Amino acid sequence: MNEDFHSPLARELGQFVAHRRAMGYSYHRVVATLQSFDRYVLAHGGSKRALPLAELLRGWLSRRSGRKPVSVAVDLGALRQFFRYRRRFDSDGFVPGREWAPQSPHSDFVPHVFSADQIRALLDEAGRLRCDLRARPVIRLLILILYCTGLRFGEAVRLEIQDVDLHGRVFHVRESKGKTRWVPFRVDLARELQRYRRQRDGVASTAPHAPFLIRPDGQAFTVKGASSIVRGMLRRLGFKPLRGRVGPRPYDLRHTFAVHRLTSWHRARVDVHARFPLLSAYLGHDDIMGTEVYLHATPELMELASRRLHTRLHTAEMP
Repeated sequence: MNEDFHSPLARELGQFVAHRRAMGYSYHRVVATLQSFDRYVLAHGGSKRALPLAELLRGWLSRRSGRKPVSVAVDLGALRQFFRYRRRFDSDGFVPGREWAPQSPHSDFVPHVFSADQIRALLDEAGRLRCDLRARPVIRLLILILYCTGLRFGEAVRLEIQDVDLHGRVFHVRESKGKTRWVPFRVDLARELQRYRRQRDGVASTAPHAPFLIRPDGQAFTVKGASSIVRGMLRRLGFKPLRGRVGPRPYDLRHTFAVHRLTSWHRARVDVHARFPLLSAYLGHDDIMGTEVYLHATPELMELASRRLHTRLHTAEMP
């Protein structure tokens, strides 16, 4: 049960690993990370009653100098999962924040959440592209796919004919971030995909492995090429400065999908917390910790959440 854990946290670490494996995760790499922390706690922590967990975690994360920030952030992610599990049984349990191990000096960067009007402006701009006219419907469709499904930019660009099931209304996203998943889409997007497919099939291969989104020459878009086109659109619309890396990115359409979905759930007054695991699975995350990155507090979202809280508290106070 304890997976060779020996510190005062051994029992909880073993239970956590058993829990994750019961959910279908192999957890081999993470176990090695947890064992490293376990050894550090054993050497520096003393008895369980006196464990200074925050201090121990800081010491463990900084145990070796010169490590890349992303490596430290990966280690922190594994421990955050454990501490969140541990807090299920102790409501006051310690859980470190992501800021404990920023991946870059720009970790305070906040992704841009596009408004509905900005999405419409992007779609209109796609119809005014100065490149080959045959690229206009492809880029427009790419933006729709990203906004309506939250696919990662590369996932959308790399879709093949066999990955787009128009009858079942589902994308098959293959081996992305080590996982393969099915991503359903609505009937309105299906109509847009069907319209594009009729135009596409007249000029390009319909073989199963052929790219779904194609350039005017019939070849596949590269992620870099498609991203460059969308960035150019953002600059022309004034959403992004004419030079530099600041401002909205094509990838922010994925953040926008997540925030707009959350906003829609608040409007519909559904149980948002019960829906979080569904959103997490739809986005291709192992758990809601991976989804946290995409949930940003826009003014509209904060207002809706505030109204719901006010209504709930008011109702609770009534006799």
